[in-house]
Amino acid sequence: MAGASLLALLDDIAVLLDDVSVMTKVAAQKTAGVLGDDLAVNAEKVTGVAADRELPVVYAVFKGSLLNKAMLVPAAIVIAAFAGWLITPLLIAGGLFLCYEGFEKLWHHFTQSADERHAEQESLRRQLEDPATDPLKLEKKRIKGAIRTDFILSAEIIVITLGIVGDASLLVRASVLSTIALVMTLGVYGLVAAIVKIDDLGLYWIQTEREGLIGSALRAIGRGLLALAPRLMRVLTVVGTAAMFLVGGGILVHGIAQLHHLADLFLQLIQQGLGDNAVVNVVVPQVFSATVGVLAGAAVLLVLSGVFRAYKSSE
Repeated sequence: MAGASLLALLDDIAVLLDDVSVMTKVAAQKTAGVLGDDLAVNAEKVTGVAADRELPVVYAVFKGSLLNKAMLVPAAIVIAAFAGWLITPLLIAGGLFLCYEGFEKLWHHFTQSADERHAEQESLRRQLEDPATDPLKLEKKRIKGAIRTDFILSAEIIVITLGIVGDASLLVRASVLSTIALVMTLGVYGLVAAIVKIDDLGLYWIQTEREGLIGSALRAIGRGLLALAPRLMRVLTVVGTAAMFLVGGGILVHGIAQLHHLADLFLQLIQQGLGDNAVVNVVVPQVFSATVGVLAGAAVLLVLSGVFRAYKSSE
């Protein structure tokens, strides 16, 4: 009997771990858009920090991110246990925020002139070069700002994950949420640390005194890394913004029945014209989700702009 009980326990554990593994994989895929934005935002926060302080700043924000998730994960577990009906509204709110954030970035990019962007950069440069500026005070301010931004992005990740594991058992739910929180934090800030040090690594290899073919190869790679660093930041920003529309729009499509029905009709219409194949079945829903994301972001920005204008006029 004891042997049979042990085998049954091992089987239960195996099933539990399998459930956790599957749900964690799905949650990681769903939160990829937030991850891309998280990478771009946090790498940008370190811009302008002295080279020898970049890693300490990233580590400080990493610790703040862990604290954020230490508060958010238990809150999510409590919500799922006692107010499961809140999951879908929270998901939709998170999706709308993602869409708004993505569209606000687009709007800012296309409405801000090159002179205005240059003025912002010059203002930051003067601030950093001003002898009256306390570097540690500015650093702490950047860290606090990054941790506040991380809280919002972490909340989005937790809410999206909660939407996937909301019907699972308490143990599976807690395991998946904790795993996603830890893996995403380690992944984001590990990559941020690597990104902000790419140019330093490139400079180190350029200055190598090693002779021969290996030395020449290292110097060539170093020059390539120096050229890559700013381009990588731009790519991360673009990919992160696009992913926000895809993920945010996808959340809205799956959370709002009317949009889900419209997405199915749109797919059937395209299938009639282009055929029922794997490419159509994968690409068309993504295009529909991205379109919904852009339109939803524009609508939220329009509403919020109207609210802010009305508030200012009433003062």
